[in-house]
Amino acid sequence: MTNSNSSSSTRMHEVIVLGGGFAGLGAAIKLREAGITDFVLLEKAGELGGVWRENTYPGCACDVPSALYSYSFAPNPSWSRVFAGQAEIKRYLQSTAEQHGVLPHVRFHHEALSSSWSDADGCWIIQTTAGEFRARFAIMACGPMHEPVYPDVPGLKEFSGEIFHSARWRHDLDLRGKRVAVIGTGASAIQFVPEIQPLVDKLTVFQRTPHWVLPKMDQNLPALVQRLFKHLPLTQLAMRGAVFGIFETLNGGMQSVAAMKQFQRLALFNIRRGVKDPELRRKLTPNYVIGCKRVLQSNDWYPALAQANVEVVASGLREVRGKTLIATDGSSREVDVIILGTGFEIAEPPIAKRVHGRDGRSMAEVWQGSPEGYMGTMVAGCPNGFLMFGPNIAVSSSAFLIIEAQLAYIIDALKQARAQGITTIEANPTRISDFNARVQAALKDTVWNSGGCTSYFIDSNGRNSTVWPWSTLEMRRQLSRFNLDEYLTSKQTA
Repeated sequence: MTNSNSSSSTRMHEVIVLGGGFAGLGAAIKLREAGITDFVLLEKAGELGGVWRENTYPGCACDVPSALYSYSFAPNPSWSRVFAGQAEIKRYLQSTAEQHGVLPHVRFHHEALSSSWSDADGCWIIQTTAGEFRARFAIMACGPMHEPVYPDVPGLKEFSGEIFHSARWRHDLDLRGKRVAVIGTGASAIQFVPEIQPLVDKLTVFQRTPHWVLPKMDQNLPALVQRLFKHLPLTQLAMRGAVFGIFETLNGGMQSVAAMKQFQRLALFNIRRGVKDPELRRKLTPNYVIGCKRVLQSNDWYPALAQANVEVVASGLREVRGKTLIATDGSSREVDVIILGTGFEIAEPPIAKRVHGRDGRSMAEVWQGSPEGYMGTMVAGCPNGFLMFGPNIAVSSSAFLIIEAQLAYIIDALKQARAQGITTIEANPTRISDFNARVQAALKDTVWNSGGCTSYFIDSNGRNSTVWPWSTLEMRRQLSRFNLDEYLTSKQTA
């Protein structure tokens, strides 16, 4: 994988893309497709991959079937499973980049330290670890799942054993025969716990709140199916449509607490199937409505927790003293290794601290804990800045539905700016306010807001600043065209 890594320090580009995951790669492909070739993609690492480069823990896989967890314009007939694993997804991303001629635009080992809009220069000034870049437009595609969250627990930093986050997996550390504690029971933990359970001497899982876990309808895709997908692409398209329909139905069900209570029966069946011990079953059964937190899928999570060398502590971690872990219920355990399955910063993306609008304040300073934008894509005071996976754009389906809808919107904005000689496009504060009032009203009775839990969808001020409250079809419709009259614009003067 080769590319030019020389910094084009002060040269003005038309567009800069930040981040080399699926959102950033999609942006690069769509820019080239639109005939916009004066752009660079800044990537902090030495290869593309985003979340699928960062997470390499045992069992790491997608929880959306690959038929839908892929670009609609780049189907892959060779998926080995219904739900592909991390290495296969990363290979797909990198091969798609090569096939679409994106690599010459990529600058590896260029981490964006700060991005600031300059009114004087009419551009974004981006400071990286390898020099300064300037561009009229910026597409911030840094994604929500790459900055690990480390819990603030007294004594954790002084733990005398080995400790690491699941997103920074220690492949050099042999867990065989060790006493291991896992903190957290979210999407990562339910994948790696069944993988390490047979290896370790004793596994203690600290569970502050149980999750609802559905059966995972996974299986190998035989060579015959792969050949069918390759030679009759409509068959894979039909599978994509079927998966889309299932997820759209689930997403629609989230609008109603009563509907999700019916759906919950499948998750209760999954607990009964995997756990026979009534006490353990009680610990693992949530007391909120399914969908309030992220819905998880696994066939081996419950059987793993039911093994003799596993203990589930229905409590958070209060304190660490040497090698002793003290739970919030006062009980204690001695362990050799701590694995933090404590997830990522979702409600307020880490990039918010590094992006500064026209008044010099960072997005984080403007938001004060409650991210707010327009159509999940533009935010106040940041002209010509587009945010992938912005506020209130998340859906209970494939991230690719969001990525492709947002990119259609952004590319349309760039095309119109070119055609009409527009120099700046900026979100209108009145429109932002009206849009967010509609969003919050639509979220009020959904399971995310009224399901009886505390989740990462809800920000530090108790507001749901994460979820798109309508269907993905409605998202696609609303983002199908960039309506310039909804924005504040300025044109070139002769």
